[in-house]
Amino acid sequence: MNKLLNERIINTLNAFQLTAKEIVEGFMVGLHKSPYHGYSVEFADYRQYIPGDQIKDIDWKIYAKTDRYYVRQFEDETNLRAYIIIDHSNSMKFSSGKISKLSYAKLLAGSLTYLISKQSDAVGLVSFNEDISYMQSPRAHRGYISAIYKKIYELEADGKTDGLKVLHKIAEKIKKRSLIIVISDLLGNSNDVMNNARELVSSLKHFRFQKHEVLVFHIVDEQEKAFNYKNETLFIDSETGDKITVEPWQIRETVQNNYQNYYSQIKQDCLNAKIEYIPMTTTVPIEDNLLSYLVKRSKI
Repeated sequence: MNKLLNERIINTLNAFQLTAKEIVEGFMVGLHKSPYHGYSVEFADYRQYIPGDQIKDIDWKIYAKTDRYYVRQFEDETNLRAYIIIDHSNSMKFSSGKISKLSYAKLLAGSLTYLISKQSDAVGLVSFNEDISYMQSPRAHRGYISAIYKKIYELEADGKTDGLKVLHKIAEKIKKRSLIIVISDLLGNSNDVMNNARELVSSLKHFRFQKHEVLVFHIVDEQEKAFNYKNETLFIDSETGDKITVEPWQIRETVQNNYQNYYSQIKQDCLNAKIEYIPMTTTVPIEDNLLSYLVKRSKI
């Protein structure tokens, strides 16, 4: 966990709570009453008994050992169910500076895992490239969080990007209304960039159709949009291995325009679909980007 989080990040996160703006299934006992309370069968954790709790939920074995009343807490008693969905395709290994897009995404995923679990909410993890590489449903159990950190830390950039297909597949697997957090560079595998933008948002809208709240953290390397290369440069496609040598000044304007049009289309389509779009540039420290976003979100 220490390799994903530092003291400054933790201090930033401690000042805020990430809460879903829309109603999600399951509310914490004592804070909200869940319409599903008493029907969950998946144990999450223990907490101390408070007046008003049902006697049937008291664990008498724990009482016999500690002489204190504890009740069993189930998944549907959590305040929030969140899925962190992280892209680890080959394009995410790109870096023009000190940190790659994937390393930045992992720091962000680890920070959000800490923030959500700190609120005693349920957090799950999905990783993908050309297919789903890992998927675990949200849980609020403290011991489970360490396994998520470990999985995030072990992620390596691998495989092609096929977010259009995979995001639809993930959406089909998530049945309960949740907070969906997608972390990706949003690069597609189509030569038609504008059609790719529309199809990408269409896959994100699949989550909205199922009544999830959706946040999209777009991880950007500054050089991708600036294309500020000076000399003749060899470019290698990170996913196909195709190579091309060009004089950057000859294509800079075209690349910049394509980039701007592509992400402007995604941003606008997300806005229309009520999907929250959050661009994050890897040159900005993760704690500064998070602070800026959480301050903005807390005012909504």
